Amino acid sequence: MRFRLPEERPAEPPTGYKIAYPVLSHDGTRAGFTGVSLGGALPYGVVADAAGVYGLRHRPPHRRCDCGFHCVHDRAAAEALLCTAEHRAAVLLEVAVLGAYIRFERGFRSARQRVRTTTVGPCACGAPAVALADAGWGSPGRRVLAPSCAACVRARTSVSLASFARLAGDGLRVLAAPVVRAGADAFAGSLGVPELTAEAALLQARLDWFQTQLARLGEPGVGGGEQ
Repeated sequence: MRFRLPEERPAEPPTGYKIAYPVLSHDGTRAGFTGVSLGGALPYGVVADAAGVYGLRHRPPHRRCDCGFHCVHDRAAAEALLCTAEHRAAVLLEVAVLGAYIRFERGFRSARQRVRTTTVGPCACGAPAVALADAGWGSPGRRVLAPSCAACVRARTSVSLASFARLAGDGLRVLAAPVVRAGADAFAGSLGVPELTAEAALLQARLDWFQTQLARLGEPGVGGGEQ
């Protein structure tokens, strides 16, 4: 007897979550995403149909293949993937699961998807991201982008979050994730005198650095001063 999976016919497309790298075409006119693992060689747009990476002739998602768009049910499970070193520069996607799909315990594998919202994490320096800038790697014709604050963009190829949404099209929303500093606020009540002294020294060092930068900006010929 041939095994058949139960069919679902939801009134609304299921919602899933995944991580991906944002990409920009070499001419700066198109934006999209690329997967972090198996599907990394096949960039996709906001609305896209799955394709098999092995070149096998069957319609995704096939029960005996890994083809199709993968996502998880739980947003927190997708966010947890961003903690690994190799995925720190990835972004979080909220997707609508479209077309035929296979439901698993932790998520879906679907024939089609629509990226509804992209949430961009902080810059590598810890500041909130205002842009997506060249990450220093990519594939032929496409640059992979990484979250960046205004100070760290410098001369790299970059687009603002709003510009990325416009280039990607199809109603994509791009949001900057709030920066959560779990250190002093979360654990201040349990810190002793040595720990609080160390925190104060760290804050003083940061203040000294900012004062040095402000002094440099006030020097003639620095930061657009009089010539």
